[in-house]
Amino acid sequence: MKKLWIHRDIEAPGETLWDLLTDPEQWPSWGTTVRSVEMKGERIELGSTGTVSSVAGLDLNFIVTEFDPGVRWAWKVAGIPATDHTVERVEDGRCRVGFGVPWAAAPYLSLCQLALRRLDRIATQERAM
Repeated sequence: MKKLWIHRDIEAPGETLWDLLTDPEQWPSWGTTVRSVEMKGERIELGSTGTVSSVAGLDLNFIVTEFDPGVRWAWKVAGIPATDHTVERVEDGRCRVGFGVPWAAAPYLSLCQLALRRLDRIATQERAM
């Protein structure tokens, strides 16, 4: 499925960014539409299932459908292909974090842009500690 992509270069280790993307407890800190997550396990992996509660008050089931450790993961939410999440190491200790959304969800890219800014802020703060 073709997706629309948005990326941001962040001065943080790939491991830090990957941890933020794969730890469901962290999703509300950067995910603009996520209020909470219920899932077995501490990190997602291929086939992980659970429920994500949205800020709109909806509880939606999810399944992780693609998973390349440290690089990319994708999921279906409410049975519908949703966001791809990527981390690509670039030069000078930076990583390019990206979100891909289905064409039908193009307006969601503006929320993904906000999520990328939040990820940048969180990862930069962690690096400074």
